[in-house]
Amino acid sequence: MKDTTGTNMKLLPRLLKTHFGFDAFLPMQQEIVEHVLSGKDALVLMPTGGGKSLCYQLPALVFDGVTLVVSPLIALMKDQMDGLKENGIAAEVLNSSLTPQEEYRVKTALRLQEIKLLYVAPERLAREGFRSFLKELKVSCIAVDEAHCISQWGHDFRPDYLNLKLLREDFPTAGFVALTATATQRVRGDIVDRLEMKTPRIFISSFNRPNLHYEIRPKGRDLDAVNELVGLLRLPANKGRSVIIYCNSKDGTEELSRKLVSNGFKAEAYHAGFESKKRHDIQDRFIKDETLIIVATIAFGMGIDKSDIRLVVHFNLPGSIENYYQETGRAGRDGLAANCVLFYSYADKFRQEYFIKNKEDDGDRQRAMDNLQRMIHFCESFICRRKFLLEYFGERYEKNNCDGCDTCLRPKEEFDANDIVRAILECVLMIEGRFGAGYIVDILRGSRSERIMNYGHDNLPSHAKGRAFNEAQLREIISGMIEKGWLEKILGEYPVVDVTPKGCAVLKSAQRLMLPLLRSTVPRKVERLIEPVIDTAESGLFEQLRRLRKSLADEIGKPPYVIFSDVALEEMATLLPQDAASFMAVKGVGAMKLQSYGGQFIELIRGYCREHGVVVHKAKKVSEQGTFDEELFDHLRKLRKELADKQGVPAFVIFHDSTLKEMARLKPRDNESFLDVKGIGEVKLKSYGPRFIEKIKGYCLNSP
Repeated sequence: MKDTTGTNMKLLPRLLKTHFGFDAFLPMQQEIVEHVLSGKDALVLMPTGGGKSLCYQLPALVFDGVTLVVSPLIALMKDQMDGLKENGIAAEVLNSSLTPQEEYRVKTALRLQEIKLLYVAPERLAREGFRSFLKELKVSCIAVDEAHCISQWGHDFRPDYLNLKLLREDFPTAGFVALTATATQRVRGDIVDRLEMKTPRIFISSFNRPNLHYEIRPKGRDLDAVNELVGLLRLPANKGRSVIIYCNSKDGTEELSRKLVSNGFKAEAYHAGFESKKRHDIQDRFIKDETLIIVATIAFGMGIDKSDIRLVVHFNLPGSIENYYQETGRAGRDGLAANCVLFYSYADKFRQEYFIKNKEDDGDRQRAMDNLQRMIHFCESFICRRKFLLEYFGERYEKNNCDGCDTCLRPKEEFDANDIVRAILECVLMIEGRFGAGYIVDILRGSRSERIMNYGHDNLPSHAKGRAFNEAQLREIISGMIEKGWLEKILGEYPVVDVTPKGCAVLKSAQRLMLPLLRSTVPRKVERLIEPVIDTAESGLFEQLRRLRKSLADEIGKPPYVIFSDVALEEMATLLPQDAASFMAVKGVGAMKLQSYGGQFIELIRGYCREHGVVVHKAKKVSEQGTFDEELFDHLRKLRKELADKQGVPAFVIFHDSTLKEMARLKPRDNESFLDVKGIGEVKLKSYGPRFIEKIKGYCLNSP
């Protein structure tokens, strides 16, 4: 393999800007890229939207040979290939979607070393003829996307991925890089073993997606749940935006999509029962923004590379936390605010159990049941959703409040739960911790079912003591007691609830027992919480830029995000570039995009500024920027939190951390310099400028 150190490493910043339009790497990217270029193996765990693909796409431009990318779905390959070609990178696919003539053309180009990246499906690797063809090529690197699919301990095991060990045999000197967004410690070890990786370096980025807002809503009866979903989709935040709604069954997707269409939405169902062409057409309409809402089973999503999905809804309970994390991860891949709403009903547990019981292998059944119990715990937990998710994947989260989930944004008031808590503790002690939460709820609700009568539990002192609460509220109270450490849930095929020593102690004490306010009694402010604010001076211009992008995408038959991401459009609407030099300063704009689209976008922006009398402020030069002041940054975060609490919105809606960091570096003390901060336009200046400028002035006066 060609030595890629020294001179070639110096090419990286230029290649990054020219082909990808970025001035700097995201966290960990440069370190991973340089490691991959050294020809050594790597396992990369990085959240969706964290920039995993660039970790092998950029090295491919430096390698002499071709980089082979193993990807699970045809549509995903095509999306990535289209995006790379738009960036001026020679990329191709070899899969069943190609005609014999197209396949011949690709193979000829590969033999002539004209291709830098080749995408293939894992099942092709089992074909001896295809392996023989690959051996004719100079393969410098092998990238395995969605690497968790190789592990039977993962949530999406695919037997075809086991063929990847053949690549190790055929290309012993090529470096391997395995990439995934979801892998527990056990799955990571399985990936390394099955790919026979040679002392790989393991890169673990944060699993945190700070731009995602997590919310779990109690799910009512069918009609109520549909009406609430319709209300959610009609919020201004979701108008004209891309949405994925997940259901657990094929029939469920079709029924729900019909109801949404009858309510005036552009929605389509998607599931594995449709023939291949129909699935492809539905997916194509979605990525081209012709269909805005997809109601799908989990068969949908891994095969798309769409960055501007603003809302992901789980209308039914996912089967595992891994599934939930991966599916919600399809929202906001562009880094802008996006929302993840799960409608939770304990009844969904029984539907999941039905699927689990049909599994033939005992071990698979038990693993699936354990995964389901953890998912239920997540839904019923009172702790921060983000903290729960991160710590599940082994990442510590030190903050007490993430400002981005329903748990952290709900009021912290408690209610006097003394009587019902003591009744529950007494009930569980009397039945000796041998039953689950559902049975305990039945006793408290005063049920006289055959089972309760047979055990004589209708004679318990706690029988009917919880009639003041409905079933969902009693389950929430039991979950709250588990969070407090008064009860514990013991997992197994039939999970049971028992009293802890701490629970026995509080039962004997005279203290009044308090629990967080029940979710059903807390007024929801979801209309304010889920609004994805675009930090631009001109929201009208942003919409015009979106329409221009759609028009250009339709002309070339590509998805709009292949032209520019929403992030790039947001920066255009904020920075208002008037010429080629300022247009190149926009994140996501490189030489290729400038050449292809710069003229039309610059012309639109100039016209908008003339029509609306918008004054364009010249950006500061880098040499005029100061050094980052961490203490000032903390002061600004506190001010942001104060303003957000008053308005009842997440903190990032006021300003993103990146904007506050730039304030803490530039220290703007007047309106003009405040507008020089990236991410601030006239609207944000008017709304928040005076308070932040006052804070910065005061800090500077009192600081040495």
